[in-house]
Amino acid sequence: MIFSNKDQEQITKHGLTTKEIESQIEKFKTGFPFINIVKPAQINDGILDIPESDCDKYIKEYEDYSTNHTILKFVPASGAATRMFKDLFDFIASGIHNETSKATIDNIDKFAFYDDLKKYINKDTSDKQIIEYILTDIGLNYGNKPKGLVKFHKYNEQSKTPLEEHLTEGAQYAVSKDTVNIHFTISPEHRNGFENLLNNVIPEYENKYGLKYNISLSEQKNSTDTIAVNMDNTLFRNSDNSLLFRPSGHGALIANLNDLDADLIFIKNIDNVTTENLRADTIKYKKMLAGVLVDLQKQIFDLLKSDETDTEKYHEFITNKLNIKLDNKLTLSEYKNILNRPLRVCGVVKNTGAPGGGPFWVKDDNGMISLQIVESSQIAPSSKDIMKTSSFFNPVDLVCATKDYKGNKFDLNEYIDEKTGFISEKSKNGVALRAMERPGLWNGAMAKWNTILVAVPGTTFTPVKVVTDLLSAPHQSKIS
Repeated sequence: MIFSNKDQEQITKHGLTTKEIESQIEKFKTGFPFINIVKPAQINDGILDIPESDCDKYIKEYEDYSTNHTILKFVPASGAATRMFKDLFDFIASGIHNETSKATIDNIDKFAFYDDLKKYINKDTSDKQIIEYILTDIGLNYGNKPKGLVKFHKYNEQSKTPLEEHLTEGAQYAVSKDTVNIHFTISPEHRNGFENLLNNVIPEYENKYGLKYNISLSEQKNSTDTIAVNMDNTLFRNSDNSLLFRPSGHGALIANLNDLDADLIFIKNIDNVTTENLRADTIKYKKMLAGVLVDLQKQIFDLLKSDETDTEKYHEFITNKLNIKLDNKLTLSEYKNILNRPLRVCGVVKNTGAPGGGPFWVKDDNGMISLQIVESSQIAPSSKDIMKTSSFFNPVDLVCATKDYKGNKFDLNEYIDEKTGFISEKSKNGVALRAMERPGLWNGAMAKWNTILVAVPGTTFTPVKVVTDLLSAPHQSKIS
């Protein structure tokens, strides 16, 4: 493929090479292979169901560990609230109420942002005007803000954004050495909003909990962007003939995660929060998941540090503890390489119809069967019946260990399955194009991690995908 000098300059500025762009274009042409799913993970068949009697043991194990290790909470928060308000935008455009817009108007005083909205409206304000005051810059401008800065919960004296709820969560399960370390991934256009809110509230939270907050922010790297192509897979060009690069989805955040240095990392989406008086399960099971990780990591490290040479013991440990099924025996070095990988413990909940990835047993090209989080778009039509038998869902509830048994950071880029990804149809200025997303953060980007699945209750999963989710019990329960 021939690139002009301007093309090459633009590619280089993005931190990419022409070879990488050619590789991306080839993937547009060939597509991504489907995942070879064997069967869904179930209780006692890939998913641990920790007895209530063992929870306290794991919680104590984590709490003891956190006193002399660095704990970090990693929160993907770069998403705009556009999809959360899609139905409201549709109402503005059409003037015809849909189910979401009608429920919003009928329950307007129940939203945490109502106190801010009141200054713009009165009894004569039309429904359409009220929605416009919520979404546009004549009012709250929520349609152009990130979800993390939308007021979710109403308390006696104040209302809180999910960003603030994550500050509270951090103080309750992610403390090490009297410090709460939280990292938010954000979009550059929203940095000022995040920084302003954090500067305003951090002193209050430090005083309330008697802890120090160490907050860091990062943006998705340009080098993780992918090229856009026309429908015939030729390079898409803007009106000025420049190339079009697009953010490549949440899988790109593996680069942000790779930059961080901590012994144990919690990962949870910005919108998965609940009110303070309903947070007990979240705190309990976050600590329990962390304890499971700490306990297993110790066993792995002990084995790697030992003089054990009996390969059968390694084979048994990998099969029974790490849920990796090997179709043949390996050398001692190969077994140790499997053990010495990033480790994650994923909370999974019963699937009640929520969209997203599910836990499956997956066979790779080498015949190895392991546990993976798989998106529906990665599953071949011929395997859809298997997918339908899955009864669990991954709510992005992860606890991760990204250091080896010698204390060195893994290079997380080495554990990505580059053969996974997504291709979708989009448009720019009314012109159709094809876009590519990199392997998802908790599926392809972590495909070569050692993975443990643990069942957790649905009370730990309370996301806000549409605005009316804020009317549900997990977001309406108030402190009396």
